[in-house]
Amino acid sequence: MDAEELAARWRERLESWAIPEWILAKAPADPWSHSPARFAARTDRALAESDDGPTMTRLAEALPDKGTLLDVGSGPGAASLPLRERIGHLYAVDTSAPMLEGLTARAMNLGVPVTAVEGRWPDVGDQVPQVDVSVAAHVVYNVPDLAEFLVALDRHTRGRVVLELPHRHPMSWMTPLWQHFHGVDRPVRPIAEDCVALAAALGFRVRVEEREAPLERFSSVEELAESACRRVCLDPSRVAEVAETAVELGMWPVPRDRWVTVWWE
Repeated sequence: MDAEELAARWRERLESWAIPEWILAKAPADPWSHSPARFAARTDRALAESDDGPTMTRLAEALPDKGTLLDVGSGPGAASLPLRERIGHLYAVDTSAPMLEGLTARAMNLGVPVTAVEGRWPDVGDQVPQVDVSVAAHVVYNVPDLAEFLVALDRHTRGRVVLELPHRHPMSWMTPLWQHFHGVDRPVRPIAEDCVALAAALGFRVRVEEREAPLERFSSVEELAESACRRVCLDPSRVAEVAETAVELGMWPVPRDRWVTVWWE
């Protein structure tokens, strides 16, 4: 398939993850929202513990000393701020103002010059100059128009583009709970190979590395249940029930993800 066909297939597969309206209408909270506190904790851990995984390695070896780095879907900076000693200027793009505030505060404490741009990539691309290296970590499963996203990232980058994503959709682990509580099957794709195939079809000379995720998804079954209640559109009062169900279904402990690093020059 050519890039246009692969891009259309990616979009269709991603759209198949939409939650049925009859379930969404009863949701007590936005099932797609992200917790700034949870992302902040991950960023602080990334800053405290060195990571020799492929994503950070490929970024560090490509970023010139005091070079410019673009972090798309930055959150509070887990994929960029660990490179603080090499960054001359960081450009951070995210749709969440609280996430960007967390990144800006950390960057200031670390002495990293930063420009934060609130908005969706590549819509806000005109607010970002061309940079030495760019990264988009754990973002692509939120991007329906992936070809446009990748092309814009490449055009804004003089050197290396690095993506990091889980092998499967990050909500895949909850499939048994969707079936149990709603009788709904969740999709299987898209998966990381679909992103790689599209990037290659766009003409990028992609390289791929994979590893086990360095972090446990949850520290307790209670934490799992609290997250699952929101994601599966259940009332928070059902946390204990969800925790018990997760154990009964063999979902605890949650197996670690496989994280995929995709990069090209």
